[in-house]
Amino acid sequence: MVNIIRADGKAEYELIKRLKERGVSDSRKVGDIVAAIIDNVRNEGDEAVQRYTAAFDCPNAEYYEVPREVIEKALSECEPEFVSSLTKAAENIRTYHEKQKQNSWMETKENGIMMGQRVRGMTRVGVYVPGGTAPLFSSVLMNAIPARVAGVKEIIMLTPPMKNGKPNQYILASAAVAGVDRVFLAGGAQAIAALAYGTQQIPQVDKIVGPGNVYVATAKRMVFGTVDIDMIAGPSEIMIVADETADPAFLAADMMSQAEHDVLASSVLLTTSEQLAKDTDVQLYAQSRELDRRDFIAKSLEDYGAVILVDSIDQAIELANELAPEHLELCIENPVSYIGRVDNAGSVFLGNYSPEPLGDYFAGPNHVLPTNGTARFSSPLSVDSFVKKSSFLYYPQAELEKIKDDVIRLADAESLTAHANSVAVRFR
Repeated sequence: MVNIIRADGKAEYELIKRLKERGVSDSRKVGDIVAAIIDNVRNEGDEAVQRYTAAFDCPNAEYYEVPREVIEKALSECEPEFVSSLTKAAENIRTYHEKQKQNSWMETKENGIMMGQRVRGMTRVGVYVPGGTAPLFSSVLMNAIPARVAGVKEIIMLTPPMKNGKPNQYILASAAVAGVDRVFLAGGAQAIAALAYGTQQIPQVDKIVGPGNVYVATAKRMVFGTVDIDMIAGPSEIMIVADETADPAFLAADMMSQAEHDVLASSVLLTTSEQLAKDTDVQLYAQSRELDRRDFIAKSLEDYGAVILVDSIDQAIELANELAPEHLELCIENPVSYIGRVDNAGSVFLGNYSPEPLGDYFAGPNHVLPTNGTARFSSPLSVDSFVKKSSFLYYPQAELEKIKDDVIRLADAESLTAHANSVAVRFR
């Protein structure tokens, strides 16, 4: 069901290259379509948004803006057990992100010089939540809770209506638990354009966060600069490093948990054990037959799944750092001893009982993670993603006079005489 290859210095790097190219051509193809949608929303506002919603999602959406009482009512209309689990997950996520908060600070020296940094939340943030084949209510928690912890003043959520025109009750319940202020039923590139530029009813935001299809990702790329965005998310991916102590049933299950997202999703196992590789392949076939999204899983594993046989765990870690995966599981003996050597990964899951879905839904760390190798230079969504920082300083006249010649000399060296003059004029 999945290709088993042996690392030879070439085959594994060809695979990594192919994985990093997933979805690139698709985003280029839809660029003109998305640009036209953005222009229409800028020119026509809500009328264009609702027209696209009728064409792409549902011709008779029950609401445009969901009334507040409907959002709150969703908590009572969902199963009590679901609400209980949702509330526990929200508390874990909130507790984790509370530890990320930074404080403003100011330093005052004996000579009267003051300097520091002011940290505060953004004014308004837009959260996009996809619908489609798998409504991602967990994304509401992962995007809205850190924003609320950061001190964002208003959170606007956009999500497409279901085919029957109604909002998804799980998504609304999550919005109520996470502290979302307003919810609109709109999806796709038109929703991103509305958040970026504002309409008659949807306010312009400072930042847009949340996953989506290639149209949403392309729209986020196009509006970046007008607003901030979280990241350009590519297809989901998992890399698992395993030795002979791992359970092949666990490994297969974890690979398929990513493969079911999308046919472009990638699931790669790196192992030192040829027997484990074969047993995992058997488990993939056996378990997939019982899963609802087995067609997605089969296509994903065929095109972008692999088991790579390596000579050592050290070599596996080296390859993991090369791919810089969104999710990295270390299903090995004493995984904690390797955490300091993982330089490029969105989120790391240690041991046989820390499966990736634990992070997706419940444990606390954010599941909005860099994909397509971008973990080399970017980080998971966090409280920092929703704050602004300003520096400030104060110099008394006597202190500026002491160092004026240094500043003037540096400005002159850059041939910026007006900069030099700005200091010199104060002491003539």
